[in-house]
Amino acid sequence: MKAIIVTQAGGPEVLQLAERPSPQPVENQVIIKVEAAGLNRADVMMRQGKYGKPEDTPEILGLEVAGTICACGPKVTHWKKGDRVCALIRGGGYAEYAVADFRHCLPIPENVSMIEAAGLPETVLTVWSNVFQRMRVQTGETLLIQGGTSGIGLTAIQLARAFGVRVFATAGSDEKCAFAQSWGAERCINYKTQDFEKELAPIGVDAILDYIGGDYTAKHLRILKPEGRLCWLAGMEGVKSTINIMDIMTKRLSLTGSTLSPRTDDFKAQLTADVEMRVWPLVAQGKLKTHVSKTFPLEQAAEAHTYMEEGGHIGKIILTI
Repeated sequence: MKAIIVTQAGGPEVLQLAERPSPQPVENQVIIKVEAAGLNRADVMMRQGKYGKPEDTPEILGLEVAGTICACGPKVTHWKKGDRVCALIRGGGYAEYAVADFRHCLPIPENVSMIEAAGLPETVLTVWSNVFQRMRVQTGETLLIQGGTSGIGLTAIQLARAFGVRVFATAGSDEKCAFAQSWGAERCINYKTQDFEKELAPIGVDAILDYIGGDYTAKHLRILKPEGRLCWLAGMEGVKSTINIMDIMTKRLSLTGSTLSPRTDDFKAQLTADVEMRVWPLVAQGKLKTHVSKTFPLEQAAEAHTYMEEGGHIGKIILTI
């Protein structure tokens, strides 16, 4: 099969098209004939050698795919050959065929294209795990989303609104702010021209989903309400922060964070089951969507990574096979 491999840690140029053996299913695995694969920030970090240990980086990147099941392992009971699915996988999505734990697959509704579906698993599972399970954001509370026009950001906005949460966001341009608001954010603050702390301090927020880290952390602690929660998904502006612990003590704040990729298969299976029950009806009803910024053919994976690193996109970037 054709696949994009990581030849060594480095820039987008280290992604090269190669031939690799097609995977075969064992036990509880299915093989998916991939039609589309979503790009994620974790892919870029893996390619750079900055995500966990170097040996943890798969030769073939790609954490989410959409396609048709073409083979099933002997313990697979839930799916059959020909089923249209999208799936969270441990790597291997930038290829014509990918292997997935059958418990990590979700059915693609008829009204959702393969390209749209490829942008759902990583974002939806991440948001559900961190916003609704880890931070326990409730109806009527206020959520701030840093990076509101990322794939994660747009998913978080839609899900929060669907469950009656008041949503604020930040973005790096007026155009992006307008887009976030058109997708459900009550207000989006341009962090390049406005200070989100000054804008939101009079209101206060109950929970914050953050990619940034660094100097933002102290600001976050100051604008959180009593019993507020802060959850990190990354630290793009630095993983070290100086904070005033009195902010935490006096307001009884909770600080947490997570990465989805290293979690156990059993954890992801339970998370996928929760999402299928609680969230997937919204996808089928057209109330939770993927905004696709741009698609690239598999052979142009390096160009797709360059496009992601330029930072101008809104929503998801998808490879088509």
